[in-house]
Amino acid sequence: MTDPELREPDLPRTAKVRKQALRTGWTTGTCAAAAAKAATTALATGKAQETVEIGLPDGRRVRFPVAECALKPHEATAVVVKDAGDDPDVTHGARLTATVRWREPPGIGLQGGVGVGVVTKPGLGLEPGAPAINPVPRQMITQAVGEAADLAQHGIEVTISVPDGERMARKTTNARLGILGGISILGTTGIVRPFSTASWRASVEQAISVLAAQGEDTVVLCTGGRTEKGAMKMLPELPEVCFVEVGDFTGAALRKAVEHQLSQVVFAGMAGKLTKLAAGVLMTHYTRSKVSLDLLKDITLAAGGTQDLAERVARANTARHAAELWDEAALLPAAGRELCARAARVLRRFCEQTAARETTAPPRIHVIMVDFTGQAKIAEAAA
Repeated sequence: MTDPELREPDLPRTAKVRKQALRTGWTTGTCAAAAAKAATTALATGKAQETVEIGLPDGRRVRFPVAECALKPHEATAVVVKDAGDDPDVTHGARLTATVRWREPPGIGLQGGVGVGVVTKPGLGLEPGAPAINPVPRQMITQAVGEAADLAQHGIEVTISVPDGERMARKTTNARLGILGGISILGTTGIVRPFSTASWRASVEQAISVLAAQGEDTVVLCTGGRTEKGAMKMLPELPEVCFVEVGDFTGAALRKAVEHQLSQVVFAGMAGKLTKLAAGVLMTHYTRSKVSLDLLKDITLAAGGTQDLAERVARANTARHAAELWDEAALLPAAGRELCARAARVLRRFCEQTAARETTAPPRIHVIMVDFTGQAKIAEAAA
């Protein structure tokens, strides 16, 4: 097996260094939940709402202005405008619109309206034919609506729409992923943090400098908030300062780890990021790299999968879809180990090359593949 070329593409053109700290924003999921609660409150009280407060997944409460709120017989509509902060997000300014109606059975029914994409392919964690409203936003919408109406006693039908969402979606990868007709309603924390910026890279480097200054010799690089929480549970012996949300900047983080002569780097991530790393890509922003299905096919065969399975993996919609195919064939642990091993070798080579220039010793590498909740370990490997 030939080792892949190590690549670290430049930042996207929109990622500019800023003199001031970057402003966080709100996900489409958060704004949809806020609009749904405002509309439900209006329907239940008969009064248009000017502001609305909802809870985030971490328990915090946030209040939003309601841009529009209208009542009709047996129906209410509310609009919350998305503020993405300083993230270069195509959905900044989107008008997340919720229309709610009473329905006969208790509980909530959730539909996608105009401008919300429809899932047409597997591998996204949603059933084909369903609106592209991800699991955490679904939970947030249900919770928010439940704060305005007793869902054990009453039934509410909620339709989320995004005027101009179909146009916005043309600037995303939705069509390639099989999400057609609009944008996705996304979010895992409710908050948009500007990961793909030079300032975020600087924050990653600073975090590693801080843990080194505190005498720690291990850094755990996590691809996001869910993965970080999961990694903390998997590695309870390490203090919180050792865990760093690396975003797309694995290469920058490894250079800083070598600079501070850390003895170990642990990388925790899901299938998509690990596949990019295994292909030699150290800056994994979606505009600068794609998942290599040929690599996933090769991993399938190396893990003992059949040629038929390998061909199906080569036609997978996403790395997640490939992992689902492995799981269906009872190959996920073996393929996951092979993927982790290849990613670990890439990270080790990058550290060795960096350490040679710094005349220091490279850190040990340990890679953990987690599931798509970020909480459970699928496989691991060291290099």
